[in-house]
Amino acid sequence: MLPILLLATLAQDLPTLEVRHTKDKPAIDGKLSDKAWQSAQTVDFKFPWDIQTGAKQPTVARLLYDNTHLYIAYDCTDSDITAQYKLRDDPTYKDDAVEAFINPRPSQADIYFGFEMNSDAVMYDYIMFLSKGLFKRLDLQGLQIATAKTPKGWSLELAIPFSELEPLHNGKTPNPGDQWTINLNRWDGTEPNRRLSQWSPSGLEKPNPHNPKRFGNMVFGKP
Repeated sequence: MLPILLLATLAQDLPTLEVRHTKDKPAIDGKLSDKAWQSAQTVDFKFPWDIQTGAKQPTVARLLYDNTHLYIAYDCTDSDITAQYKLRDDPTYKDDAVEAFINPRPSQADIYFGFEMNSDAVMYDYIMFLSKGLFKRLDLQGLQIATAKTPKGWSLELAIPFSELEPLHNGKTPNPGDQWTINLNRWDGTEPNRRLSQWSPSGLEKPNPHNPKRFGNMVFGKP
């Protein structure tokens, strides 16, 4: 039986964010001081699972787009940053890491891109099918990723070329008003004190981010 907190979450509408268009391309250096990010909508992560014992450290995310790229930024409060995986497609989710699960075609709800990135900017990218089958030999080209660390935590910037999303999308720039689905997640801490936080809680009984039916909505704004 699902905890009362999760049942209440499932009864709520899925969240929606506006991905605003920018003329000022952010520099992908891990720092979030660019003018472009100041105009982006911010979203805060929730902590759905009380069975986890890790610290509840805040995460704020932002999204933007221009004619060629989708941009995602994470600002993570973190008192103890850990990253042990160094190679492309290593299981970065076992480190301090952030994730973006993106479905450019919501009518096909059970297949989506996964981007998992640790605090050292190591990328694990794949296509997920039915929340079970994982095609990890994706290795999209042209992804830009960078992190920056401070005494209070770390931040990450990711730029995804629309042209590289062609396996599940037409590879073109979205039109204003187009709607995709997405979830944004963070894995924080080390076992046994570890915590998964999310923008849109997955509604699953155990800590697990993979439930595309609970992805939030992202709507592309006007230029």
